[in-house]
Amino acid sequence: MIFDPFYLLVIGIGMALSLYASSITKGRFRKYSQYTTRSRMTGAQVAQGILEDNNIRDVRIECVGGELTDHYDPRTKTLRLSQSVHDSNSMAAFGVAAHEVGHAIQHAKSYTMLSFRSAWVPVANLGGGLSMIVIMLSFFLGGAQSATGMSLSLLGVLLFGCTTVFTLVTLPVEFDASSRALKCLQKGNYVTEKELDGARKVLNAAAMTYVAAFVTSLITLLYWMFRLGLLGGRRD
Repeated sequence: MIFDPFYLLVIGIGMALSLYASSITKGRFRKYSQYTTRSRMTGAQVAQGILEDNNIRDVRIECVGGELTDHYDPRTKTLRLSQSVHDSNSMAAFGVAAHEVGHAIQHAKSYTMLSFRSAWVPVANLGGGLSMIVIMLSFFLGGAQSATGMSLSLLGVLLFGCTTVFTLVTLPVEFDASSRALKCLQKGNYVTEKELDGARKVLNAAAMTYVAAFVTSLITLLYWMFRLGLLGGRRD
């Protein structure tokens, strides 16, 4: 039986981690969205200011819908900020806006890990799309107990591993963007120490979502390696 209790446990742990991280992030964002900054600049203005401080003139800033949909698109050099960040003058908005600018700075400086992650996206997408099909086939062919099953097992976990690598590489990229953001906010005198602390707490909470994604992907990968007999012998 494929969907055994152990599998449900793995999925449950992953869901619990993701929900917890998401809950903390949204809670922190809402809390610090209530605190207005001294400068009363908007998130968009802070983002523009930090871009100029770093001599980046070719990045556009756009307002997009949704909650926490903020992101930087390196393909079009576009910084997209949700309305609750773009038009807000809160500690939370400053933190999120500066974080996204951090990615633009990484791009402008050809930060190695960002370049690798961008190049890895199609590989991760391919692996994520095919891995479960291959894993299911390998399982029904006996997993590591048969030659064909062994080959498909290795291919399946390799494909799934592509998504795990992506979530792993994402960690230093996001941590570095947050570090750059906080330094820019402080160096540019955009915030007081108290405001900087609020922005830091929002970014630290957001980082937990990326950690949760990596842990979830890793334990799922290990489960399939175990289930297919690549770790500790096959389990029927």
